[in-house]
Amino acid sequence: MTSTALTRQDLSNKVSINGKVMLNPIFGLVAPVDGQIRYLEVKDQKGTPTKPTRVGAVWAAGKPTHLEVPAGSTFSGRLVDDRASVTAGMPVVSAKYGGYGIVAEIDGAQAYTLADGPATVRAQIKNGPGPFDCAVLGTVAALPPGTIPAPPPPAAPVAPSPGDPSAPVTPPVAVPTTPADTRTPSEATGLRLVCTAPGEVKLINGAAVTLEVITAQVKGALVAPVEAVAGKQGAGKVDVLGPDGVRQTKDVVLGLTDGKVVEIRSGLLGTETLAVPGPNLPPAPQDPSGGKGP
Repeated sequence: MTSTALTRQDLSNKVSINGKVMLNPIFGLVAPVDGQIRYLEVKDQKGTPTKPTRVGAVWAAGKPTHLEVPAGSTFSGRLVDDRASVTAGMPVVSAKYGGYGIVAEIDGAQAYTLADGPATVRAQIKNGPGPFDCAVLGTVAALPPGTIPAPPPPAAPVAPSPGDPSAPVTPPVAVPTTPADTRTPSEATGLRLVCTAPGEVKLINGAAVTLEVITAQVKGALVAPVEAVAGKQGAGKVDVLGPDGVRQTKDVVLGLTDGKVVEIRSGLLGTETLAVPGPNLPPAPQDPSGGKGP
């Protein structure tokens, strides 16, 4: 048995994923609060908008929280029915980024690691520029197919009654036609992370990219070596050594880990000396029959 002291250091959780450069990627916007979604009629836009486009609002307690597609992107579909009840974080609008983006498909094992949203993303293009900061667009959640409702038909002019002699004689009026909406609704996507590179970075469609996603960071965290701790997340246990060398097992609350050290969020003061290795779970009771039965 050896011992170790607690220390303080900056700590972060990192996930490495593979991606590629893609032209006009689709990303999703989520409901900012719980409430009822009410969409606006969004007109077909020509070119890339230079200002945000308001596409609706989530109403709660009689107040709206507005939804806007960011500048540089266009509205690409509604993801739920108008006036549906939604919860905060639920994808409700799809949008299309106007230009090159970096897209990484995410598997189920990584979904909950990235569910709260990445704090920082760094990108390295294979045999190309990098590493550089990559600005995340929207959510990492999977998106259902988008829908773009047809615009309402124009109102037809009211013609005077033919039996009314006082009615003025007016030439026939042509009924205006509604121009066809040329937009294509977005298709369904899987779990994906979409981010954009700084303007000075040269991108080539289809180029392979490695993304380093930092999901959480702590400055000056109280940490212990992983060998001194039983458990990896949430609740854990450590053996504290007293002045006489006697071990006392204590419960601790664990936080981030980089695989070498783990954050001790509570349960210790920081001045303790810990035993290495840490406490072990008691072995399962043995079957005296050796599993052979009576």
